[in-house]
Formats: sequence, C-alpha cells, structure tokens
Amino acid sequence: MDFQMFMNDVVETARKEMVEGGYKELKTPDEVDALFKNNGTTFVMINSVCGCAGGIARPSALYMKNYEVQADNYATVFAGQDKEATEQARSYFTGYQPSSPSFALIKDGKVQAMVERHEIEGHEPIEVVQKLEKAFDQYFK
Repeated sequence: MDFQMFMNDVVETARKEMVEGGYKELKTPDEVDALFKNNGTTFVMINSVCGCAGGIARPSALYMKNYEVQADNYATVFAGQDKEATEQARSYFTGYQPSSPSFALIKDGKVQAMVERHEIEGHEPIEVVQKLEKAFDQYFK
C-alpha cells in the first residue's frame, strides 16, 4: 500500500468515527454557516489526522455525546481535508489561532470557549474531558 492510500484510509476512519458517533460532518462553507448561525448551542470538533486527535480529541468528543449537559448540535470539520469549510469555521473563532485538533463551543452564533491543541496534545483524555465538561456546564447549561 502506498502512502497516499494509507492516508486516505486514516482520514476515512477518522471521519467515520465522528459521524458514527453522532457528529454532523461539515464539508462546505455553506454547511458551516447554516449550522453556526443557528440560535442554540453547537459543539464543534476540528478534526485532524495527528496522534493526539485519534488518541485524545476524538475519544473526548465522543464521550461528550453522553454527558449530562448536551449541546443542541454536534459538528465536525476536518482540517487539512475540507480546507474551505475549515477556514469558514475558523472565521467564527475570532481571537483564536488556527489549531487542530481543537474544540469550539458556540452559542447563538458566537464562540463561548475554545479548547485548543496545546490543551489537548500531551494531556490525558480525562483531563480534556474534564475541561470540556466544565465548559459545557458554564456555557450550555
């Protein structure tokens, strides 16, 4: 198997994991706008193929679907794959540098909190989950 085929498999597995976990995959700027401009709460994972995405961020995101406080919407954009959708999502994250993987908590079209790569990479999954739980409690309750 050549490298490109391998990477396609990695990307497809990462996409499938999030969709099967109940996240809406946003692949175009229009899909991003349609969801982010809604009233209510949206939890977004900026997905990636790096190890911390697979070992920490995606499992944390999937856990949050079972947390007692729920967002109205769960979505994902894939950095490095769906570039235009990712750029559009990041246009909502004012004050934050591009970061993947990362999480955004959006309420009524405005970012309330971000959990950036430096808060994911090198941390235990439980630490990331606890940070997300605290943010859900603060902004989505």
